[in-house]
Amino acid sequence: QVHLVESGGGLVQPGGSLRLSCAASGFTFSTNTMTWYRQAPGKERELVARISSTGDSRNYAASVKGRFTISRDNAKNTVYLQMTALKPEDTAMYYCNVFLYTVNINYWGPGTQVTVSS
Repeated sequence: QVHLVESGGGLVQPGGSLRLSCAASGFTFSTNTMTWYRQAPGKERELVARISSTGDSRNYAASVKGRFTISRDNAKNTVYLQMTALKPEDTAMYYCNVFLYTVNINYWGPGTQVTVSS
């Protein structure tokens, strides 16, 4: 059974940093692309960052490029999102995601809340 569990969210002041983690299990982590999404109240869920199975390819939303870094540790089945220079508009629930082509199913974690406020 696929499980994705996010952690690391919290309340941070503008300009601060947080590192989110997503622990994965139930599938072959090292062969799958992993993605972070976020959803703010009243807004649609949006892609934040994506990393290929090997970590060689990374993509970011324009709004976070240069401030956020996605990485992964295939030995630990974990994907990370390092967030710096946080802004109030980064406030959202952050979700870890994997799409398994073998079963054509999109999996999501329960999310971790990030609040940027003074």
